[in-house]
Amino acid sequence: MTKIKFGTDGWRAIIAQEYTVDNVKRVAEGTALWMKAQGFKKVVIGHDCRFAGELFAHTTTRIMGLHGIKVNLAKDFVSTPMVSLGVVKTKSDLGVVITASHNPPSYNGFKLKSLHGGPSIPSDVAAVEAMIPDTPTDEALPTLEEMFENGLLNYIDLEDMYIEHVKANFDLDAIRNSDVRLAYDAMYGAGMNVIKRLFPDAELLHCDHNPGFEGQAPEPIHRNLGKLSSTLANSSELNLGLANDGDADRIGMYDEDGNFVDSHHLLLLLLLYMYKYKEMTGKVIVTFSVTDKMKKLAEKFGLEIQVTKIGFKYIAEIMIEEDVVVGGEESGGLAVKGHIPERDGIWNGLLIMEFMAKTGKSIKELISEVYDLVGSFAFDRDDLHIANDKKWAIMDNCKNNVYTAMGDYQVQKVENVDGYKFYFSDDEWVMIRPSGTEPVLRVYAQAPDMDGVRSILNATHKTLGS
Repeated sequence: MTKIKFGTDGWRAIIAQEYTVDNVKRVAEGTALWMKAQGFKKVVIGHDCRFAGELFAHTTTRIMGLHGIKVNLAKDFVSTPMVSLGVVKTKSDLGVVITASHNPPSYNGFKLKSLHGGPSIPSDVAAVEAMIPDTPTDEALPTLEEMFENGLLNYIDLEDMYIEHVKANFDLDAIRNSDVRLAYDAMYGAGMNVIKRLFPDAELLHCDHNPGFEGQAPEPIHRNLGKLSSTLANSSELNLGLANDGDADRIGMYDEDGNFVDSHHLLLLLLLYMYKYKEMTGKVIVTFSVTDKMKKLAEKFGLEIQVTKIGFKYIAEIMIEEDVVVGGEESGGLAVKGHIPERDGIWNGLLIMEFMAKTGKSIKELISEVYDLVGSFAFDRDDLHIANDKKWAIMDNCKNNVYTAMGDYQVQKVENVDGYKFYFSDDEWVMIRPSGTEPVLRVYAQAPDMDGVRSILNATHKTLGS
């Protein structure tokens, strides 16, 4: 059987190749065995909008029933943050989400959520992985009806629970009565119903059920959001764009002119709002690929900042133990104080909307406020689809200090917390990191403006021979 490995955020594989009912049974059984070893008795299970999500969620549920573990099962498709919140609200011991998040539509996945309401810590994930059997069980699994009759299954409306939590924590009337006019792109993902219910007047894009995502990976980055960008650019009324990925834990935003607002800028905006306007303090946690402007802003506010490896689970692990005001990663996973230790694309979008409503400023004006504090900058990322052998050869070159320049850009220093970041100056750098789940090499760059970013990326591609 296939050797199953968890990546930066769960196990992911191509449906009907490695992601099969039998392999899901194996992962679910490893999870159940680990839960029993911990004395855990209750789990929340949900699935997003992907193909056969319900089948795989029900398979996982029945494996849990085989082991006498009680399941709170989501009634319909849900976002990852809904499951994480559900774990906390129901006082469950673990959450399982059947999702491949932002991966292409051919993938599905299996995420683990801790009792704290965020990603399970790396040591727990490794322990689950070690307990996955080599073959699926041949025991007869209980049906859902049998589990329900025996008190092992409870159906739960996680979407209602999430919306009530939002209503208790946001001034929704202030947002609705403000000048914020929202265009929302669900990318056919699990966030679609929440925004429909909270903001029925919003301009909605890709908010119907389409497990194939029109053939596009539901990742909220600019190249995937052309319709949202043009909708903002061509409207005289709409002034904010919000997009979420397939399981709605990641975020992308647009200003009133249809310009993409990346996660680096959103992190800076969230830190400004939380500290200056909401008067909250705490540690700032960012992953290695995030702009160094976050260090600069944290220092201005007198806040401690820590840089982690790539993967939100490293941020969540710290949020569980320490007082963290803002945490986040470049790929759209952001978290804030006052919520669960989980990235949540809808929650953070609401925070930016509330920031705009409370100040009466547009997102462009708020970004200008950030620039006054840390200076302006631009960022972009290219995903190079190359063969795995070439990907790893490039990484060996990075490790062996082969790259002393990228074209005309001379390397001044190198950091290698997770991947390799080559600095050309304080405000110019390129970072190279392999994907853990796909034959992809990620190349990130920052410069004072977008022309500079593209120049660095082009020089790097040429140097790498990609």
